[in-house]
Amino acid sequence: MQLKDSLSLAFRTVKSNKLRTGITVAIIAFGIMALIGIITAIASMNQSLSESFATMGANSFSIRYRDINIRIGGGREVKKTSTGALRAKKSNERKIITYQEARLFKERYNFPARVSISLSGPQSIIVSNEKIKTNPNISISGGDENYLIQNGYTLAGGRNFNKLDVETGRNICILGNSVAQKLYGDNTLRALDQTIKADGIKYRVIGVLKDKGSSAFFNADNIVLTTYNNIRRLFPTDGTSYNIGVMVNNINEMDAAISEAKGTFRPIRKLAIDEENNFYINKSDSIAEVFKSSLGTITTAAAFIGLITLFGAAIGLMNIMLVAVNERTREIGLIKAIGGKSKSIRAQFLFESIFISLIGAVLGIILGVIVGNVVGIFLHTGFVVPWIWVLIGIVVCSAVGLFAGLYPAVKAAKLDPIVALRYE
Repeated sequence: MQLKDSLSLAFRTVKSNKLRTGITVAIIAFGIMALIGIITAIASMNQSLSESFATMGANSFSIRYRDINIRIGGGREVKKTSTGALRAKKSNERKIITYQEARLFKERYNFPARVSISLSGPQSIIVSNEKIKTNPNISISGGDENYLIQNGYTLAGGRNFNKLDVETGRNICILGNSVAQKLYGDNTLRALDQTIKADGIKYRVIGVLKDKGSSAFFNADNIVLTTYNNIRRLFPTDGTSYNIGVMVNNINEMDAAISEAKGTFRPIRKLAIDEENNFYINKSDSIAEVFKSSLGTITTAAAFIGLITLFGAAIGLMNIMLVAVNERTREIGLIKAIGGKSKSIRAQFLFESIFISLIGAVLGIILGVIVGNVVGIFLHTGFVVPWIWVLIGIVVCSAVGLFAGLYPAVKAAKLDPIVALRYE
């Protein structure tokens, strides 16, 4: 019996036992679908995270009064290790960055870089004009003349804040693209010089931003920007910390800029020489990396679930192949009686087992990619195919089929043809 004959016979046998094959394929497909689906979803989340933190470039960093803690699924807490951050004394921790400290830093920081001061305002507010209201999903943020470039925004029309706007804190604003579209339609520039209400307060629109896009974690266009002094003047900000952003001209100057920032800010925070920093310097791209690395736990769990399912599928496949050996004992005896070799019989049963595993693998991979990209649709990311894990899934399923079919194949090959022919 030639190799192609063994392959053909194995394929016909698999095709003829539809129910038995279908059950085994379903078990294998479920395991692979769980694995590939979760991996694909995680890849979509990683892509979305990269887009979320792309608001600040690789040549930017921020200064915050406390470190960034990331909690995954209500479980363990992953702490963002900040660039150059040290643990401060207990009595010196959690001190917010005040208005005076932020202003002093901007005045004293002599490194060739842009410094931006910002302050968060009310979240989940309604913005309206005379005719239309938005959903309560808009946020107000206060910045300065450097805020737009620091956070990757570009004006579609109008102008940026100037120093006079920042100092006076007057009621002017720049609308995010989504807000302008909601209030004024596709021609967002109609919003310029119009009066809108944000959280019940009137603002004159001086600028409209270009579409920046959104991710699962932040919609950068559902925003109204004003100056930080306007937020400070109109809204309660007691206990609110100011954020300081720094953008250097050359990424190669980052380390020097960070060292200069620490040296400038320590005296402003009134830290003695023997005291450690009570502020944290965070690179935006490193924050995204911590989120991504924390998703590795989910990847490991997905792989574990998939392997357990495939182990169960291997046991089920072995049992099915043993049943097939018993059912086809007379057939095996007949093949041997007319000159069939043991290795041909062994190959036939191995091929059957591998066929079933690979069918399950292909079906599971297709379903897994579809399920994972459904998550990607909600996260507004592109179509993702984790090719490495697809190859791993095919290899693992082939190994499962080989392992599960090995013992039944050897048992079939060792049957005595005379005994087999007399088997009822």
